[in-house]
Amino acid sequence: MKNEKDYVVRTRFAPSPTGYMHIGNLRTAVYCYAIARKNKGKFVLRIEDTDRNRYVADAEQVIYDTLKVCGLDYDEGPLCPGKYGPYKQSERKEQNLYIEYAKKLIESGDAYYCFCGHEEQHDECEDCEQTFGKYDRRCLKLSREEIEANLAAGKPYVIRQKIPEGKTSFVDAIYGTIEVDNSELEDMILIKSDGYPTYNFANIIDDHLMNITHVVRGCEYLSSTPKYTLLYKAFGWQEPIYIHCPHITDEEHKKLSKRLGHASVNNLLQSGFLPEAIVNYISMLGWYPENGVEKFSLAEFVENFDYRRVNKSNAVFDLAKFKWLNGEYYKTMDFETFAKFIEPQLQKRFGENVNHAELADLLQKRIECFDDIDTVLDFVNELPKYENDIFANQKLKVDAPLARKVLEEITPILENTEDFSKENVTNVIKAFIEEKGYKNGQVLWPLRAALSGKMSSAGGAYELFNVFPKAESMRRLKVAIDALR
Repeated sequence: MKNEKDYVVRTRFAPSPTGYMHIGNLRTAVYCYAIARKNKGKFVLRIEDTDRNRYVADAEQVIYDTLKVCGLDYDEGPLCPGKYGPYKQSERKEQNLYIEYAKKLIESGDAYYCFCGHEEQHDECEDCEQTFGKYDRRCLKLSREEIEANLAAGKPYVIRQKIPEGKTSFVDAIYGTIEVDNSELEDMILIKSDGYPTYNFANIIDDHLMNITHVVRGCEYLSSTPKYTLLYKAFGWQEPIYIHCPHITDEEHKKLSKRLGHASVNNLLQSGFLPEAIVNYISMLGWYPENGVEKFSLAEFVENFDYRRVNKSNAVFDLAKFKWLNGEYYKTMDFETFAKFIEPQLQKRFGENVNHAELADLLQKRIECFDDIDTVLDFVNELPKYENDIFANQKLKVDAPLARKVLEEITPILENTEDFSKENVTNVIKAFIEEKGYKNGQVLWPLRAALSGKMSSAGGAYELFNVFPKAESMRRLKVAIDALR
């Protein structure tokens, strides 16, 4: 395998805008970014938009936005062109780039015209007879005169690769040397009937012309790689270093469900997962740091990443572990940053009638994503129906009668308190405790239970008085007293 010190490393992230970014895409981008940065090379973004039937209008912008928010700045791409452009395959197609190279293969006997009919999405001719799912090569038997007559008549065609007899082998950085019998390979379509190249052909041409040295992709492409190897040999080009990454599955070792949203990067962002946490966790789906430290920055990942240590076995997307990691990022955020981050969610759930700053403080160390907000603060919008046992606490020596007595004594005092700031309410409660000779818990426990309606809640009495307006706090205390009577 080549030594990266002997040349300029160039990696590429080449997504197709046929859907939104999923975590498999992002993992590829993260690994490509790390290889380029660690070796002081170039990270290239190329948009492979040759599948016009499945093209999604705003998917391309999502690609740009996702890379930006995740901190994966690229050196060359559609928005920052370099000398290897253009960086969209549709624009490269307009230069007749791919058809010219396909015709070179026809001239060398490594490809041929196929006039059987229009291809389907999976690079098959829909009118061709199939033998064990493979094209029967009938057009390979056409004479030169028949081919020229079909072309002159304007008959639609595709161009297919001609797979030779024998065996083909290639080397992958993760899986080692892989050899296949060529009889197992399909004469894949290189140029479709609309003149656009297939992904399988265009990426070979573009990788070579852009001097790409390392190709990172999912292991589902292992079966196609021998056909790529044959194309490189036909052109007399040197192959890049292949790095095929393992499948990503859910906890039950099944393909990630798009319905649940786990596979979509955009869904993760909308669910409150931080870009730093997403990149951190996704980088470990197939690779693990030698030092065992699971929380690290993108820069630390680049420094420690070695693609030769990527695993062969499937990577499990453990949502619980991912949420835990995201929660760790929440905890270390500057409070003002976290408060600003969480504010739209608080506004949507609670409006203007509660103290958002206090809620943010209650949430920062208690949630792992936005879904947890509704669980942690379920008592804010609507006071739960009191169960008297929530007022009892054997350790604090509080029972329902004592709780009722405390609340009846302190409620008028609080109601007559004009300055209802957190600091002043705290002082009033402390003065009450000292005057009456109660233990702290004997007062604070009933107050907290009355304000939250729960046996346990985020925040204590002092914090909860600061969450609600005075009128709402007093209403809840009176409701609790009535329930205790």
